[in-house]
Amino acid sequence: MSRMPVLFIGHGSPMNAIEDNAWNRDWARLGVELPRPKAVLMISAHWETRGVSAVSASAAPETIHDFGGFPQALFDVQYPAPGDPALAARVVDMLSPDVVVQHPTRGLDHGAWGVLKPMYPHADVPVVQLSLDRGRPDRWHYEAGQRLAPLRDEGVLIVGSGDIVHNLRAIDWRQPAAPAWADRFNETAKTLILAGDHDPLIDWRSLGPDAEASINSAEHYLPLLYVLGAQDKGEPVSFFNDDVWAAISMTGVRIG
Repeated sequence: MSRMPVLFIGHGSPMNAIEDNAWNRDWARLGVELPRPKAVLMISAHWETRGVSAVSASAAPETIHDFGGFPQALFDVQYPAPGDPALAARVVDMLSPDVVVQHPTRGLDHGAWGVLKPMYPHADVPVVQLSLDRGRPDRWHYEAGQRLAPLRDEGVLIVGSGDIVHNLRAIDWRQPAAPAWADRFNETAKTLILAGDHDPLIDWRSLGPDAEASINSAEHYLPLLYVLGAQDKGEPVSFFNDDVWAAISMTGVRIG
């Protein structure tokens, strides 16, 4: 089996799962173009734990509607992709001796199904989610990506789902133009990603006020570190959906 690429997807609003727009059309295109995965390992901004990592071990994960204030059509979405308990157990082994708990009932949050629904609309690719342990230092998340990288040779598509820039408090909903700091940081991040210069991206606070404003509470940024960690030195990188809407970056990263 050929080595799978690795993806970071800027997921933006949950509505992108069901609206017809350029962003989810690009996700659908990826689903057709990429080698078909045996399973997806998803690291989403929307499953945070503290002090312990967790992995979804349900054979039939439920569709979690973890949002409010959206149309009923979004709450009606079901994404009945199977789980993969064997992959969940493999993730536990790969991240050992750090403790990872196998969660028996955890479903798929909108950071997962919101992008996978356009990519794999038949919900026929098994999905396992790994939580973001917010008790860990930022470098741990990058090193976890390095430890999980061998899954790429086993037919597993590693996907980080978040946003490079994500600061809801900074959005003026009447004016969707991106603030200058959001555009600047998105470009800084892309330049470092293209150069393979990951250390400043791990130690993102060193990148100054633009990074502080863009990354904000960090849960949407951390999935990127897993993706960069899974990259081989010198491996090709490209971008898709390269767009900043207000204070949210939709920029996606494809490695390999």
